[in-house]
Amino acid sequence: MLTVASDIEVLARFGRALADPIRCRILLALGEAPAYPADLAEALGVSRTRLSNHLACLRDCGLVVTVPDGRRTRYVLADERLGHALHDLRGAVVAVEADKTCPDTAEKGCC
Repeated sequence: MLTVASDIEVLARFGRALADPIRCRILLALGEAPAYPADLAEALGVSRTRLSNHLACLRDCGLVVTVPDGRRTRYVLADERLGHALHDLRGAVVAVEADKTCPDTAEKGCC
């Protein structure tokens, strides 16, 4: 049974997904176009097993879904707005990094 997650749960899931560079790369790649796991693994330079584990995490977080395509399975972002959100987030992070206004940078490395 599907349930609607709270705002906090949604943000926490998104944060967990973005916490790993490979998952970030997968999300960015899928933001460009749907892809098959084998093609993603090759494009990202990771093993299929490793990619499969990351795709499972992204599925569990509700960020990607599978689309059957004959005998193969394609991955796509669960919602096209995720691609826009990733683009906006990248822009905001680049702006913060360039500005160096994060007060915790020196102490905790937050940025």
